[in-house]
Amino acid sequence: MKNIEAINNENVKKILAKKKIPKFSAGDTIKVGIRIAEGKRERIQYFEGVCIGKKNRNINSSFTVRKISFGEGVERTFALYSPIIGSIKVIRSGKVRKAKLFYLRDRKGKSARISEKIKKSIGIDISEQTNEIEAVEANTTTENKEKTELKKEELKTQKK
Repeated sequence: MKNIEAINNENVKKILAKKKIPKFSAGDTIKVGIRIAEGKRERIQYFEGVCIGKKNRNINSSFTVRKISFGEGVERTFALYSPIIGSIKVIRSGKVRKAKLFYLRDRKGKSARISEKIKKSIGIDISEQTNEIEAVEANTTTENKEKTELKKEELKTQKK
């Protein structure tokens, strides 16, 4: 006999096999695609805002997103593994020191801004890019040599 936690873990694994959920935390600006059924049609409506809290409770995990719409603060709580969520995209990562950002409810304008988190892995990416650039430059130089040789041969044939 399985306990509830084991059943929930299996369900989470099934859901994660079907769709990819990015890692995000409080302070990140995210764009959530929500499936909305209108009659027979189904469309995706996006809700973009700051994640002000995340609750990690296995299958019952949820997160709250806050945005300002026409000067009014709107918060929406989503179940992380819900079938109505079509996609989650992290727009930018925020640098915060709290897990719950409920203090943003009282703030407006510039005081409600969150600074962006700078990723430390830039050095690794730069070295990989330089190797790619060197390879591309080598390819272009060999291609240019071949083109000049072909042009020289064409000129010789035209002179004869």
